[in-house]
Amino acid sequence: MQTIDYRESRLTIDGDGIARFQHQRPATRNALTMALRADYAEMVDQLRGDASVRALILAGSGGSFCAGGDVKGMLARFDDPAHNTPVHTRQRLLDLNGWIQRLRELEVPVIAAVDGPAWGGGFAIALCADFVLATPRASFCMVFLRLGVIPDMSAIHLLPRVVGLQKAKELLMTGRRVDAAEAQSLGLVLAQHQPAALDDAALALARRFLPAARVALGMTKRMANRAYETDAGAMAELESAAQAICVADEAHLDCIRRFAAKQPMAYDWDRGAGAAAQEQGD
Repeated sequence: MQTIDYRESRLTIDGDGIARFQHQRPATRNALTMALRADYAEMVDQLRGDASVRALILAGSGGSFCAGGDVKGMLARFDDPAHNTPVHTRQRLLDLNGWIQRLRELEVPVIAAVDGPAWGGGFAIALCADFVLATPRASFCMVFLRLGVIPDMSAIHLLPRVVGLQKAKELLMTGRRVDAAEAQSLGLVLAQHQPAALDDAALALARRFLPAARVALGMTKRMANRAYETDAGAMAELESAAQAICVADEAHLDCIRRFAAKQPMAYDWDRGAGAAAQEQGD
């Protein structure tokens, strides 16, 4: 087990390559401070360079995922004119969206385990995940307009791709609260679990991806992320390049040898679901 303590968060990587990044300031409902933003940037760069990592779980603590931006920090900027100029704000947002994009492009499954509020920036972070698991007490809110600013952290780009344009406009422009049940009906949440079971559920989902060919799984995710804004011709080019890499990968050769020998495939989601259900029954 590898553990890295950042400023306001902790990263652990177990022996199977499952990383868990947990926000560690429940007293502030894990507000997205400048320190936590820096933690995210360092964590993402750490995982990008670690080929042993096979999945990433994002989690909060103390009954809160991330309640949004650090409002006290926002107020303090008004007392520091040098840090409240349009030029400075623009650079801060460019830096912010830099690690948001790198997080979204990690070539491993990213699972957000959301307990309690995922508001503002917390909602945007959840949108970067490939799968969101939530507790019944989870809530989501594009709270930005309450503070007189536009939704940032790529939220305007990401939300319509999950819920459709009209529903995204409603959530972005009203800033209303969405509970876990509605979030699941909208496709924001994959499944709900009780708070005591959330961490185990996220870990179990991450483990089910471990037998997959890492290269093929990562490229599938990266291409799916581009599906809405890339035309068919460009996607065909990406597909051709990605497939050329995959068929040269040792994992592909192992798969076809197993198939030819009539052996069980290493990555079989349906068979894995049956095994998981049997374990729960036991």
